[in-house]
Amino acid sequence: MTHPSVTGAATATEPIRLLDAEGSLVESDANAPWHELAAQLSTDDRLAMHGEMVRTRRFDVEAGHLQRQGKLGLWVPSIGQEGGQVGAAWAAREQDTIFPSYREHLIALHRGVAMDQIIDTFRGARHGGWDPLETRGMRIYSLVIATHALHSTGYAMGIRLDGACATGDAQRDEAVMAFYGDGAASQGDASEGLVFATSYEAPIVFFVQNNKWAISVPSTRQSRSPLHERARGFGLDAAWIDGNDPLASFAVTRRMLDAARQGAPGYIEADTYRMGAHTTSDDPTRYRTRDEEESWRRRDPIARLAAHLREQGVAEAALAEQEQEAADLASDLRRRTLEAGTAASDDIFDHVYSEPHPLMTEQKRRLAEFEASFGGDA
Repeated sequence: MTHPSVTGAATATEPIRLLDAEGSLVESDANAPWHELAAQLSTDDRLAMHGEMVRTRRFDVEAGHLQRQGKLGLWVPSIGQEGGQVGAAWAAREQDTIFPSYREHLIALHRGVAMDQIIDTFRGARHGGWDPLETRGMRIYSLVIATHALHSTGYAMGIRLDGACATGDAQRDEAVMAFYGDGAASQGDASEGLVFATSYEAPIVFFVQNNKWAISVPSTRQSRSPLHERARGFGLDAAWIDGNDPLASFAVTRRMLDAARQGAPGYIEADTYRMGAHTTSDDPTRYRTRDEEESWRRRDPIARLAAHLREQGVAEAALAEQEQEAADLASDLRRRTLEAGTAASDDIFDHVYSEPHPLMTEQKRRLAEFEASFGGDA
């Protein structure tokens, strides 16, 4: 089956950008179709997107503080990457399924995951995270690099083989999005996912956040050609977007997802930057320069959308109200985290299988005996 290209195969010299760094609309003939799609977002929608970015960043910063105080074993910041995430989150339809890596905090919160559930994952109090059936198709975080590129592709192949996309009704048909970074794109699993997605015309879009650094290795060393061009070699329709532009992210992702429902899997390379460390166990000052960080700080996605909203006539008070709400939520999260207890060790056994399993029962018994051997005060 032959499907029309969403973005065209010509090599782009600049990413698709609808908002410049100052928040002004970038008008051009090439951008006209994307602006038409972005027009689906009202000013109220864009203000709500800004609020989600602000809340996510305050949550992110607070989680980093909690980790430094010993309340979390690890934290993975997403500061600087909120723009691409919020656009993609709003572009996905209610029935779509999301496969994240471990840095998609905004998308998780947008889909109904509670802040506490994300925090509990990183403090070791929740084994698995959350129930995707209760969080609008948001699958749990995948900390093993790129394995979910296969999980998501397999799930999308199942949708295709089940005939769930046969009606062509974009409001009813399910599509899949898999999120990972430029480092994961170097893993074999990521390439295998592209092979099977194309071969089976799976309804999936791979959203790759090229944040320039896979821990300490720059993306330019990982790939001598742009990632979106590599994806075209696998037969996917691919786009390169400004990952700090929420409007571009929304428009391209919406178009890509709807094409994927018709059997044309897609690939989006979002050009962005990891402003913080890879995780709290990393020290980016050992491999990055301040000048580089500062150049990307001037492209902050939150400041960009705020400037756009001001141009659209949104009052400063509305933006300030969102900042205060985010601060209050972060303060409340801190209180709840400091008051939270330790999860029962039984949980690690009780939710492995849907039915009782003799191996889990035996392991649970042996752990209980081991813990009891320390005495009541242990």
